[in-house]
This record gives sequence, structure tokens and C-alpha cells, in this order.
Amino acid sequence: MPGDILKVDCFLNHCLDVPFLMEMGEEIARLYENEGVNKIVTIETSGIPIAFAAAQFLKVPVVFAKKDKSGDISDRVYSARVESFTRKNVYDAVVSKEYLGSNDNVLLIDDFLAKGNALHGLIEIVNLAGASLAGCVVAIEKGFQGGGDELRAKGIRVDSLAIIESMTDDSLTFRK
Repeated sequence: MPGDILKVDCFLNHCLDVPFLMEMGEEIARLYENEGVNKIVTIETSGIPIAFAAAQFLKVPVVFAKKDKSGDISDRVYSARVESFTRKNVYDAVVSKEYLGSNDNVLLIDDFLAKGNALHGLIEIVNLAGASLAGCVVAIEKGFQGGGDELRAKGIRVDSLAIIESMTDDSLTFRK
């Protein structure tokens, strides 16, 4: 779609292809099976199905950051400002302190990685909690937007199930 938006609603963020998501989860678990992950953190909404699938295989809980604090969350929260590339807005990603702490070794999972804003916000939350970061996994990275490369340059492990090197309105080129 115009504006470097990749439409994946037929399997990832509107209609879910559950067998495919489970394969993604199995691959994520394979990548992190020896990293001591005890918690997966994602951000609502489209990261949840991928995180759920990975958690099934890693046998760990999933915590998802809410976009803005709702009435059912206490005031004891970790919060980070996140600018959404897709929605063109800024919001607070919020995680209750009761679900994330210094004993956690966290795997961050999200659907897309463009400029890295959501992952930067989640990394900030992990740091605020005093938790360890095992790494980050995204289903689709838009390599041409540089967010993944920037995180890797900082020494953060980032695994992408697919990396798009370039895209136009009618074609995609994947990084090899």
C-alpha cells in the first residue's frame, strides 16, 4: 500500500492463519530454546498471536503492553512513549509492575519492525523493570527503514522471520 505499508491482514493482523502462526512460534522457540527465556513481552494487538504461539512452545507466559493505561491496571506500571509508524500517532505502552521484574529474562516479540519505535519502547520497559533482555523477534522487518540494523548496531539481538529489503506498490525484495 502507499506509504510503505505492507498489507498482511489475510494472515497476521485481521484474519489469523493459525497453523502458520504456530509454525512461526515453533521457529521462534527453536531460535531461543537455550537462552533461558522465562517471559515473552509484546505490545497489543498484532504481536499477541505471534507471542502466544512462541509461548506455547517455550512454555512461558506472555505479557502484553497495553496502549495507554486502562482502568483495570493499577497505578504501579512501567511506561514508555511509542510513536507508531503505521498509525502515525504517539501512545504510552504500559505494563503492570506485577507482571515484569528483575528476575525475568525477556524475549520481545512484535509483528513488524520498521523504524524500531515499538521495540525501543518495550526495551525501555524491560530496563525500567531491571529485567534481562534475551532478544527481539519480529515476523516481518522492513530492512530498508533501518530500525533492525540500528538495534543490532547497539548489540541487541534481533531475529526477523522475514526481512524486506525493498518494496514498491507491486513488488517485494527479501534480504538474503
